[in-house]
Amino acid sequence: MKEDPIIASGAHFMSGNEACAEGALAAGCRFFAGYPITPSTEIAEHLAERLPEIGGIFIQMEDEMAALNAVLGATWGGFKGMTATSGPGFSLMMENIGLAVMTETPCVIVDVQRGGPSTGLATKVAQGDMMQAKWGSHGSYEIIALSPSSPQEFFWQTIKAFNLAEEFRTPVIILADEVVGHMSEKVIFPSPDRLVIKNRKLSRLTPAEYHPFQVNGNGIPEMVKAGDGYRIHVTGSTHDYRGYPFMTAEAQANLIPRLVNKIRDRKDELIDAEEKDCEGSEVVVCAYGITARTSYYAIEKARESGIRVGQLKLNVVWPFPEKVIKKWASQVKAIIVPELNMGQMVLEVERSAGGKCKVVSVPHPGGDIHRPEEILEAIKKSIK
Repeated sequence: MKEDPIIASGAHFMSGNEACAEGALAAGCRFFAGYPITPSTEIAEHLAERLPEIGGIFIQMEDEMAALNAVLGATWGGFKGMTATSGPGFSLMMENIGLAVMTETPCVIVDVQRGGPSTGLATKVAQGDMMQAKWGSHGSYEIIALSPSSPQEFFWQTIKAFNLAEEFRTPVIILADEVVGHMSEKVIFPSPDRLVIKNRKLSRLTPAEYHPFQVNGNGIPEMVKAGDGYRIHVTGSTHDYRGYPFMTAEAQANLIPRLVNKIRDRKDELIDAEEKDCEGSEVVVCAYGITARTSYYAIEKARESGIRVGQLKLNVVWPFPEKVIKKWASQVKAIIVPELNMGQMVLEVERSAGGKCKVVSVPHPGGDIHRPEEILEAIKKSIK
């Protein structure tokens, strides 16, 4: 068994999906449950080889619902757990994402997006699950979701996702896409001593003193491991601080606002919107995932033609960076929003801009990426 979970530090050539798997191991993931689905399968395949080498567990379940259930159970057993899927599987996971939110079970869910709806384009790219990640499960809740645009970012964002899951005691979603998952590039791994890893804060209370949903000063309960002598009752029903079902409006009023506000109250520290050449620009291109990469050439050509264009790259898409959008909306003529869907995150941009500038959608149904010329044309039209 290898003592060091990370392969040699330095430069490696690998796909985004492989980089994600290695990022999970570096973050301390020791349990993966999943079901094969294009274009995320390489994450499972890589971890099926690597986890047994370091004492971890890989299990292929009968479907995606069972996969996430297994991850939730493993988490309560003390593991850091992850699953990976794509469109149809992500849809099946929605009920259990709600269960993870309600039971405050930290875990990471990777969605390597493909063309939809239904079976759609199983092997080709899209970004159609952005709103589903936020609103797919029922009830009132907040979600944290990241969006990598390169294999290197996929590595780092997977580590970040685990850190956030542990800190906020919540499921965290990585909204990748087929191109980022399958493209191969140089990925640099740091030495283990340079990694910042946040581990679970386990309660020091005795079994007689401990209650699984008793909150502390930051509104987030401390966990324990099943099997260590603690009485743990975990349910998707509205519950009290003991975890016991408590079916009253009062219990709902005590629980749900806390689940929402533990993220909403700290959203400013969660937001990660990379601002490049935005200062003094007349147009800003707001994009995420592979579409941010596609935008680079269009922005470069627009600047060569004398148009001042900046880029706003959303590394964290939920919580949405309302304040950042509002800031630039008051300074530019237009915000261009290219997406590999028929217009999803553009609605959030419009809402946040509040009519202070033009917001131009550049939709694409998926199957391939935007031609940079499409984005360039939208930029030019926006300043006329």
